[in-house]
Amino acid sequence: MERKQVFTGSPWESTVGYCRAIRIGDRIEVAGTTAMQGGEVVGKGNPYEQTRFILQLIEKALGDLGAGLSHVVRTRMFVTDISKWEEFGRAHGEFFKDIQPVATMVEVKALIDPELLIEIEVEAVAPSTKG
Repeated sequence: MERKQVFTGSPWESTVGYCRAIRIGDRIEVAGTTAMQGGEVVGKGNPYEQTRFILQLIEKALGDLGAGLSHVVRTRMFVTDISKWEEFGRAHGEFFKDIQPVATMVEVKALIDPELLIEIEVEAVAPSTKG
C-alpha cells in the first residue's frame, strides 16, 4: 500500500525520526501534537486555547492526507492537570460534538516543555480518493 506522510519541518522530526501524520490505505495516524509554533508555546497557561490550536493543526494534517475531522475515530489527550478537564473538553467538543469519536483523556506527569498543558493524537479512517 502507498505510504503518505506529512511533515511540519520541525527539527525534532529528523532528530527523533517521526512525521506529523501518516496514511497507509484508509488508516491515518496523527502523532502527538502540542501547541508549539516556531519553537514557542501557543496559549501559555490556557488549556482551552492550547487544545483549540492543536486540533487546528491536526485538522490541517488530516486535510493534507485527503481526510477531515469527520474521519476521526479516536482521540487521545494527555494533559498535565486533569482538574482542567472541562477546559480541554470544551475545546474538544467544539471540534467533535457531531462526530463523537472515542476519546481518552489521561493525566501525565509532564510534557516536553513545562508550559505545554496538553498533547493530542488521533486515529482516522478515510476511504481512498482513487477511482
